[in-house]
Amino acid sequence: MDRKDMMRVETYLRDTFRNEAINLRPRANLKDSVEVYLGSDFLGVVSEDIEDGETSYQFNMAILDIDLPEKK
Repeated sequence: MDRKDMMRVETYLRDTFRNEAINLRPRANLKDSVEVYLGSDFLGVVSEDIEDGETSYQFNMAILDIDLPEKK
């Protein structure tokens, strides 16, 4: 993912989640995906998929059980 597309996706995520603290960072040795952070906390990965001349972006985020609120 080039810098221009990375910034477009970052703007989209910030607008969608209404949070300016979201930032995207390049991944070492990988050009088809970037890491997503909320401030200094790692959230997940956005991957770029180019197929049949169309580009899409997939956001993957793992949620750990220990991060969830207590069961009621």
